[in-house]
Amino acid sequence: MTSVKIGINGSDQLAQPDLGTITAAAVDAEAAGFDSYWLAQTALVDAQATLGLVGTKTESLTLGTAVVPTWPRHPHAMAASALTAQAASDGRFVLGIGLSHRPVVENYYKMEWRKPVRHMLDYLDILLPLLETGSSNHEGEFFSFVGEGTRPTTTPPKVMLAALGDQMLRVAGKRTDGTILWCVGPKTIEQQIKPAIDAAADEAGRPTPSIVCSLPVWVTDDPQSARDFVGQILSIYAELPSYRAMLDIEGVHGLAELSLIGSHEEVVDGIEKIRAAGATDFTAVVMGGNPDEHAATRAALLAAR
Repeated sequence: MTSVKIGINGSDQLAQPDLGTITAAAVDAEAAGFDSYWLAQTALVDAQATLGLVGTKTESLTLGTAVVPTWPRHPHAMAASALTAQAASDGRFVLGIGLSHRPVVENYYKMEWRKPVRHMLDYLDILLPLLETGSSNHEGEFFSFVGEGTRPTTTPPKVMLAALGDQMLRVAGKRTDGTILWCVGPKTIEQQIKPAIDAAADEAGRPTPSIVCSLPVWVTDDPQSARDFVGQILSIYAELPSYRAMLDIEGVHGLAELSLIGSHEEVVDGIEKIRAAGATDFTAVVMGGNPDEHAATRAALLAAR
């Protein structure tokens, strides 16, 4: 039986970001035995720079972004940040990128959302050569870059793509090292994600892709109150079309029903179902109403490895 790697998604730390606190949390995760630590690109904190800093304070922890949106950041700038984080972490960095969502792109960035697949193909046509060789020669519809530069490391980081629909899963399988998931459960992984991304990778002659699944996790004696809380603070995800489609496959109304909430045994069993469905990694947004629940949640995560 193939085991699943267990990591921490520390993006909740970004609500009140403090670099010292984030670094300490990652150091603690490594000491506890977790395999990885992930941050989203949100607020006014640079996730890649932060993980580069974390990389100088850790030794074995895989460090990844989950994820950095591509629309507001040119692929050359993305490559420079990723290579810097890769060098700072001695080769432990994973660059997770994604399209974000139409409401975010149009309402926050005030950019036009169009041809998302073409956008991502353009992006990868510049990003991947820069990471691998330091040079790129691509003139595209969305992004262009012709040039080269020296790199702080010649070992490129792994690149993963947030992908849920068939077209983006094909891009992820053909061009990248895997996919990073949110609002996705075992049924969706087994029925949609893994078959599509594996087939694309096989067609391109690439290794079997990694599938990183992330969900809120909470060991508690009061699961209903916990679900009510998670449902309240994370209700926005059910309103975004791409996530709504995944929740519909699972047959749930919102993320609270998909989260792993309950006893130690129920959480471990939930992770096992995700592993059996095809996930290679599980990263938890650790919840808890008190220190005991927080500790119990971490213990269940480590027991699931």
